[in-house]
Amino acid sequence: MESARLPGGRINLDKPRYDQSTYWGRAKHFFTVTDPRNLFHAESELDRMKQLLIKYRRGEEPAGTTDEEIWRAKKIFESAFHPDTGEKMFLPGRMSAQVPMNMTITGCMMTFYKTTPQVLFWQWINQSFNAIVNYTNRSGDSPISNRELGIAYTLATSGAISVALGLNYVTRNAPPIIGRFVPFAAVAAANCVNIPFMRKRELAKGIPVTDHDGNKIGESKAAARKAIASVVLSRIGMATPGMFFPPFIMQYLETKAFMKRFPILASPIQVLLVGFCLVFATPLCCAIFPQQSSLNVSHLETELQDIVKAKYGDSLHKVYFNKGL
Repeated sequence: MESARLPGGRINLDKPRYDQSTYWGRAKHFFTVTDPRNLFHAESELDRMKQLLIKYRRGEEPAGTTDEEIWRAKKIFESAFHPDTGEKMFLPGRMSAQVPMNMTITGCMMTFYKTTPQVLFWQWINQSFNAIVNYTNRSGDSPISNRELGIAYTLATSGAISVALGLNYVTRNAPPIIGRFVPFAAVAAANCVNIPFMRKRELAKGIPVTDHDGNKIGESKAAARKAIASVVLSRIGMATPGMFFPPFIMQYLETKAFMKRFPILASPIQVLLVGFCLVFATPLCCAIFPQQSSLNVSHLETELQDIVKAKYGDSLHKVYFNKGL
């Protein structure tokens, strides 16, 4: 069901195409956002889509332009341009690069996990990619400073490597299948460190909360905590299928004659298995929590509750906020 319509039937370019109040509406939206095919559009096409949307906003689009052409232009534009600054984003940091980049990195982390150099290298690569994603998708209103980015990158990398090496040591005498889950534990631990630190300004000062009509009420630390917890859980959820199921499949395949004869196949097979999981897990887990999340007024800070009481009486029960990605 399409929800982004203005009076008169014109498309509202400021809203997602699908109803974001339902899980499947959010899932459809994120399937378009994370579609890897968005990476293959030429620079000239990206610029052409941008100009078409500018003209559509002004009501100056070429005669005969269809709604589907506008939806396609919106999808392509949003895949490449930053929503706040309007600048073209660094290609590896775009949401449409999540599946191909993560399947390669995660597949290799799960293939090369047995020695210290392998752990150091692939955990470093993974956290470097996370830093690129976080920087590319930073808020235009509250930009991440280079210092904050560097500290978050260092902490996440150190945390992931420490967990991976520590668990490798603890599980050194365990069955081989146990060792295959060490990279997942390291990735989960890094997310628990990286995301909160990248958004520590929000935890310290709060994020904007609004009423149901979008009128700003104030900034809430409680909303920030809920937003960041939702993002951490979504990120861990995205990684879970691709890091949980392939180890069992690989453990089985490695008993087969063709794998013993051609062990070099382990890495590409692992990458493909992870990629298959990520194609679905990435958009489906992004959609778990609404982008415009809500919080009961009773859970707000006392001073914000007083503001709501003075302005709305007992008519407002929830406030709304953007949880981020």
